Amino acid sequence: MASRYTYSKTLTTNETKKQYLESTLYPQIKPTNDDIYVIATSSDRLDLLAYEYYGDKNLWWVIAVANNLNDASLYIETGKQLRLPGNVSTIISNLEKINK
Repeated sequence: MASRYTYSKTLTTNETKKQYLESTLYPQIKPTNDDIYVIATSSDRLDLLAYEYYGDKNLWWVIAVANNLNDASLYIETGKQLRLPGNVSTIISNLEKINK
């Protein structure tokens, strides 16, 4: 599966010639009938949930985007309900489309 950086382009500044990654645009992830809902426990993290449900810890961003978690943390508040999208292949396809 794809890392969230797979579709980021490497850019170079004109002045300093330093390289940096262009921002990745994420697709909207609308609810579907295939989604799973879980209540976070104290041991849950986005990367661990991604590994458990998708088999790839790098897909933590799918859960973060689907749940509007924008605080740059893999940790989740205990008791928070999370939506785990079931259509990951469609989400990755949409990610590819908007970042080409």
